[in-house]
Amino acid sequence: HELTERLAWRPSLRVELRLHGIRNLFYAAVFLALGVAMPHGLWALALAVILGTELIITLIDFVEEDRTRALPPSERVTHTLLALNYGVILALFAPVLLAWVAAPTGWQLVFWGWPTLMMVGAAFGVAVFGARDLAAARRLGRLKRPASGDLWAEGGQRQHVLVTGGTGFVGQRLVAALVAAGQEVTVLTRDSKKAAGLPVPLRVITDLAQIADDEKVDVVINSAGQPVADFLWTARYRRRILFSRLRMIRAIERLIGRLEVKPQTFITASAIGAYGVSGDHPMDDYSPLEDDGSFSYRSCAMIERAATRVAASGVRTVALRIGLVLDTEGGPLARMLLPFEFGLGGPFGEGRHWMSWITRDDLVRLIGHVVRTPMLDGPVNATAPRPVTGEGFAKALGRALHRPVLFRVPATLLQKGLGDLGREIFLGSQYVLPTKAQGTGFVFRTRRIEAAFAELLGEEEREEPRPAPKGVLAFD
Repeated sequence: HELTERLAWRPSLRVELRLHGIRNLFYAAVFLALGVAMPHGLWALALAVILGTELIITLIDFVEEDRTRALPPSERVTHTLLALNYGVILALFAPVLLAWVAAPTGWQLVFWGWPTLMMVGAAFGVAVFGARDLAAARRLGRLKRPASGDLWAEGGQRQHVLVTGGTGFVGQRLVAALVAAGQEVTVLTRDSKKAAGLPVPLRVITDLAQIADDEKVDVVINSAGQPVADFLWTARYRRRILFSRLRMIRAIERLIGRLEVKPQTFITASAIGAYGVSGDHPMDDYSPLEDDGSFSYRSCAMIERAATRVAASGVRTVALRIGLVLDTEGGPLARMLLPFEFGLGGPFGEGRHWMSWITRDDLVRLIGHVVRTPMLDGPVNATAPRPVTGEGFAKALGRALHRPVLFRVPATLLQKGLGDLGREIFLGSQYVLPTKAQGTGFVFRTRRIEAAFAELLGEEEREEPRPAPKGVLAFD
């Protein structure tokens, strides 16, 4: 639940977090009281009031969760099991508690052995999470996420935009921006249920065959594909990563081939892995590519070669070489927040590798810029103008969260435990510059990692000087 839903970083869930925080502090009191003492009289009555109040909070929490978000099946099952478990405990405990209430007011300290140790440990754990949830609820009030409509330039011609992967991490924000800007949007998704949370009006299809030959599609934006870092890179999962992307590009190629009026623009997601995974020198959109034997390079090269077949049909084609996409709602930053919040975060390996990144909102804005800029074609780097080292990234995140950065994840652990996934994704070094984007007038709203964390985490920006690789001038 904590890892998948990331409640502490979703502004719409402030009330739910407050309920969780209060309930966790109640749990801490109950666990501590039952672990080390037998309360009698008024103290036992207070314990009964806390247990009863917990029931009320839980019922309110159920209503709030259903109101603000679609609960995943696993969470609903967990809630049901916990509710049944809690009911059984109360039924067994009620006679004992009533006897304690009838006794003279006071405390009787006890030590039950390992159960006492477990209860004290549980009290500490829920107290920490309760304090964290209440602090997170206060922090969410400072998060000012830009309106979706601000990400897509208003005015100009209304276009029909087909988005594949519209229910993904980037796709959801992109679709919201398109809809808010008044564009006609069609979303292709394998699971129409996932599209239920997308803004309206839009059209949802599950197969490109649902688009008629005489239908006019102005822009196709392809962000579909198997997630790269969700599972180990076994031979089978590598095939899924690659084939999911190639199949989609081929399907789009067939669609364009049968449309009576071809789209003006086709944009497909690639990645900065096209530059390899061990580069410390600056690379821009015009830099020659060298095969370093990595899966990242090979997969990006195949994706971009497949896209050139669409370009051969006369459609302007852009391959966005996307860096690390930062936002609290998904991607690498969302996975890092929990350990960093509890002071357990740190850089991967020695932290000397370069990380080329972009905020999700700037990525959506850049996609809009590509659509409106006919001179852009071929590869376009989608990264902020100031890459940062792994150590600089970790320190900046720690400062933004007001947490120390005391630990490191050993490189050998990542390489042996995750194999090529660890070596290429977590330890890969790429210093990538957005020359084409900036050369055609695109202005990044977020240029420095400190500004990115300040924006995304609702904190004041703090900056420390960072080194740049040789040959890079210290200006954007």
